[in-house]
Amino acid sequence: MKIKILNSSIEDLLAGYFFYEKQANGLGGYFLDSLFSDIDSLKIYAGIHSVHFEQYHRLLSKRFPFAVYYRIEDNTALIYAVLDCRGNPAWIRKKLK
Repeated sequence: MKIKILNSSIEDLLAGYFFYEKQANGLGGYFLDSLFSDIDSLKIYAGIHSVHFEQYHRLLSKRFPFAVYYRIEDNTALIYAVLDCRGNPAWIRKKLK
């Protein structure tokens, strides 16, 4: 399985990085390492996660309250968003449209 991180997801990851880096020096780097590790697991586990908002699989991060929303197309996991699970579900739905 290939993995492609779309530009919208890169923006989400950067926003998370800056948020956590403000909390403590180095925490932003740990956030990115953790999320990229979770995303890398899709090489093996893509498709086993529950489907949300009718079309996206949702992988929950192991260390942070974030979810990776992805779809599978042509043997590639396309990462559409990496969002904070503490957000309003209506906001998350809007972000994924």
